[in-house]
Amino acid sequence: TMKNPVPQAASLLLEKLLLLVHVRPLPASSGAEPAAAAPGYYDTSCFKRGDLLEVPRTLFIHFGIYLGENRVAHLMPDILPVLTGDRRQIEQVVTNKRLILGVMARTASIRVDTVEDFAYGGSVLVNHMDRLFQDQVLGSEEAARRAEKLVGATAYSLLWNNCEHFVTYCRYGAPLSSFTLIFSLFIFLFQFCETLKMIIRDQRSVLASVLVGLASIVCLGLAPSTTLPTIFVPFFLWMAG
Repeated sequence: TMKNPVPQAASLLLEKLLLLVHVRPLPASSGAEPAAAAPGYYDTSCFKRGDLLEVPRTLFIHFGIYLGENRVAHLMPDILPVLTGDRRQIEQVVTNKRLILGVMARTASIRVDTVEDFAYGGSVLVNHMDRLFQDQVLGSEEAARRAEKLVGATAYSLLWNNCEHFVTYCRYGAPLSSFTLIFSLFIFLFQFCETLKMIIRDQRSVLASVLVGLASIVCLGLAPSTTLPTIFVPFFLWMAG
């Protein structure tokens, strides 16, 4: 039998809608390409190797794993690893064009940048997500090593493989994302509504509800709590069908 294409279509549609909200060009001061904060703008003495760094933006949050010595591993959409193998070009700060084309091509790279290039002037929260995963926090060295092993080109998907999936895998052992949880809830509600409509449209459910109602009257006796559902539930199912 052919699989229902609607959930897959809903997945693609939802991902595109979320991309419009989640992916925005990096902040730029003059209008061309983004300019990072000056070196030394952030006090890295309070960061420890393996820390999860979180940079809240207006419409999204960017995540990374601190590796020590002013280095942060983070996942960013990037088209350049598909076009060239020149590491010197790839290691340059990701521009807005590279980021947007990476989103469109569903390609990304897990790269290592300075804290300044990673945060782009935004405020940095440290291990803010630990409160949600109190019993799952891995050792700091384990988190850093996981991040280092994953550095390089990777696929990109806002729902299935984004910067949040990367850091939660490194620090908590499982790739999780709030966007994926929202999507899963959306699909569950969609499928529940579809199933409910099928049940309502199936006239056999009217007969089944009548039989269940009569059985309840026989077992529990004639009372408003058994008689009224026996009458009204089949009636409304019949009307809806």
